[in-house]
Parts: sequence; structure tokens; C-alpha cells
Amino acid sequence: MKLKPIRSKKEYQMALAEVERLWGAPAKSAEADRLDVLTMLVENYERQHFPIADPDPIEFLGHIMKSRGLTRKDLEAYIGPRGRVADILNRTQPLTLEMIRRLADGLQLPAEVLIRPYRLRRETSVFEAA
Repeated sequence: MKLKPIRSKKEYQMALAEVERLWGAPAKSAEADRLDVLTMLVENYERQHFPIADPDPIEFLGHIMKSRGLTRKDLEAYIGPRGRVADILNRTQPLTLEMIRRLADGLQLPAEVLIRPYRLRRETSVFEAA
């Protein structure tokens, strides 16, 4: 396969097959160099044709908590008192810029994900329920 930009699904499939064939190439060999370049071309094609949207900030935070074994109490250092943590995780209050900064710095999280807009849960007031 000649190295060139991937422009079609067929070329993408051919590049994937070539990547698979080259996967065990010895380091610093011509095959390994070819694999590196092909991988970059495949990644570029996938970024353009199969974009992955950033996650919802609160779902992301929930995933981080679960994967790292963190509790709501662990988030108090970054978000504030227990009630505020509950408000954030229950979507009744938004993350503030300062909270995002502390979460990004303290937990090494990407601020660009946390700063994305997300829906808050709308509270029903006593007057609306009547």
C-alpha cells in the first residue's frame, strides 16, 4: 500500500489491514516507521469521520469517581460542602469556574470537558405544582 491521505472507506479498510499486518514490527525498523505513519493517517481519518463527542461534565465526573473509587466526601475539597457536592451531582446547581479549576488541578481532569455546557435538573416550584 502506497502511503497517502486516506479519503475513502475502502482506503481506510486497506490501511487498517496494513496496520494489523505491521503491528509486531521491530522497533526502529522501516516497518515500524511505516506503522507510525499509517497510524497517524488512520487517526486523522477517524477523527474526521467518526468524531467522539466530549462527555457530559457531570457524567464524566461520575465516571471518574467510580473508576478512582472516590466518594462524594472526596469531592468536598474541590467543590465545597456536602450539600454543594450533592447539588452539583444532582444537577440542581452548575459547576462554577473555581470548582472546575480545583477539579482540574486536584484530580488532573481536563478542564475543557468540565467547562462544557450541560443541562440542570429543573426544580418544580410549589406554584407550578398547583
